[in-house]
Amino acid sequence: MSSPSTLLLARYDASGRLRLIARTTPLAAAVRRMLGAQLRLAGPEHPWHGRSFSAGWGARGELEYRPVHPDVVVEFLADTTVDAGRYRHPVRFLRPRPELTPTDVPHQPSQG
Repeated sequence: MSSPSTLLLARYDASGRLRLIARTTPLAAAVRRMLGAQLRLAGPEHPWHGRSFSAGWGARGELEYRPVHPDVVVEFLADTTVDAGRYRHPVRFLRPRPELTPTDVPHQPSQG
């Protein structure tokens, strides 16, 4: 993959479904290059293949994205505003966590 300008972050829920939880703020050039070397583009097998996401809260436009294999865990900084399991405001990417796999991350709580 080249260099992503932002990331869509996800967690698996208890049923094993990949759920969008946040979008990062724009990434610095060095971070973009580093992540571009770690992320692998996914094909039609990706659970989000063919889905669309809003460009932002209250926005009418759709977000352009390229699904990648959901096997990279990252640490981020966020405020506490969460609606329906998603952070309302963009989060700040801090660092990759290569010692963790997606199965090490607790499941996202179910949304009623």
